[in-house]
Amino acid sequence: MTRNNGNRSDELAADIRRQFGTEATTRFLRTLPSFRTEADIPEHFRDLLDRLDGAEASRAGSQRRQ
Repeated sequence: MTRNNGNRSDELAADIRRQFGTEATTRFLRTLPSFRTEADIPEHFRDLLDRLDGAEASRAGSQRRQ
C-alpha cells in the first residue's frame, strides 16, 4: 500500500466515524427496530445504557476539541 492509499484509508475511516456520530444518523437508527431500546428493559440495563451514552458523548466532545 502506498502512502497515499494509506492516507485515503485513514480519511475514509475518520469520515465514516464522523457520519455515524451525527444527530441525523442517530435519529435514523432509532427508527430501525434493531437499534430501538425496549421500554420494559430492566433498570440495571437502562443504567448501563445511560452510562454508555454519557461515555460516548464525553469522548465525542473531547475529540472535537482536538
